[in-house]
Amino acid sequence: MTTAFGSTIAQTALPDPVSTDPKSLGWMQGFPPAPDKVIKFSNGSNYQFPRTRWSFSHGRELGATSNVWHGHLPASVLPQAPANLDGISYTDDKGVTMTWADMLNLTYTDSVLVMHKGKVVYEKYFGISKPQLPHIAMSVTKSFVGTLAATMAVEGTLDPSAQVTTYLPELKDTAYGDATVRQVMDMTIGVQYSENYADPKAEIWDYARSGGLLPTAPTYDGPRTFYDFLMKLKKEGNHDEAFAYKTVNAEVLAWIIKRASGKSLSDLLSERIWQKLGVDNDAYFAVDSIGTEQGGGGLNLTLRDMARFGEMMRLDGKFNGQQILPKAAVEDIRKGGDKTKFAKAGYATIPGYSYRNMWWIGHNSHNTFEARGIHGQRIYIDPVAEMVIVKFSSHPIAANGASDPITYRAFQALANHLMK
Repeated sequence: MTTAFGSTIAQTALPDPVSTDPKSLGWMQGFPPAPDKVIKFSNGSNYQFPRTRWSFSHGRELGATSNVWHGHLPASVLPQAPANLDGISYTDDKGVTMTWADMLNLTYTDSVLVMHKGKVVYEKYFGISKPQLPHIAMSVTKSFVGTLAATMAVEGTLDPSAQVTTYLPELKDTAYGDATVRQVMDMTIGVQYSENYADPKAEIWDYARSGGLLPTAPTYDGPRTFYDFLMKLKKEGNHDEAFAYKTVNAEVLAWIIKRASGKSLSDLLSERIWQKLGVDNDAYFAVDSIGTEQGGGGLNLTLRDMARFGEMMRLDGKFNGQQILPKAAVEDIRKGGDKTKFAKAGYATIPGYSYRNMWWIGHNSHNTFEARGIHGQRIYIDPVAEMVIVKFSSHPIAANGASDPITYRAFQALANHLMK
């Protein structure tokens, strides 16, 4: 099983979450920290568990970033109606009785917030997490990019049926040369690229090196920007036959919406969403050597601000007294994509799902839809229960399949409890 960015650990030998608390371990504490407690980008220690329990909330100290301005508006009110939810129980996939608090511990939760009917009913921070401290959202970032694209599509400034090369002629000799924007938005692209974190030769590592997300050896002669990496991608199989989750599609989509809008990803997110939500804090993106935002996983934001975004999506784009996104854009996301194409990807922990505009759609009795990121980042929206759960984590295993079985059952148990 993979830990943060590629090292391995047996799932049966996962360390006790309490023993990996970053505060008790003393990571980066003191002036200066003790030599054996220092976390650096240059030696890759920032992507080694349990150091990730500190570094996932301190991206700005470790690498270059681009700011997402929150604007002049005062912070929108998040009404409070606190409830004791820790003891809510459910049965896990092995028949063992667990509680909500057990799930949070076993999934290495850094912070979690639950909204019900527009009110915060539960909010907790663990370890070094704080309400004002941004945490990396990993692939939840993709859903922000997809939301911007869906919005531009409804407004007519982006044509999903157009060829990718309409916006990015640079990609005519790549895997995307004969692909449509819609195929990119729904990840039905045939491209030679592996997202297998357990394989040290997978292209995900080349992508990470090109964007400066991993340190490189002095002899490294590969791409040094996201754009350069995308220009080298070759076709594999056919487009539009099956869903295939590949981060490079999000980078291509981010490039498309930047080209179509004439704005950086940071400015576009700030102007279209962040300044209107009434958030507490600026967000920021990790960037490559020429300042290109990582659209596939580089967004960092606070828990409460992510909750505001999730609540806006639950309310069909309306929040803070205004219609921030076109209702039609959110409806297009919530209707989902092709379940048959999704099924071919073989996601055993989320059967019956589909993927639309870089969101994961549940197609269940509660019409749930969500944004997911490796190591346990989540925006989970349950319209029937009128519930939004946002969660930051630093699970040692990257793939969410390791924590899905207990996480989803806990979410459903919580929804059932709140609906009583």
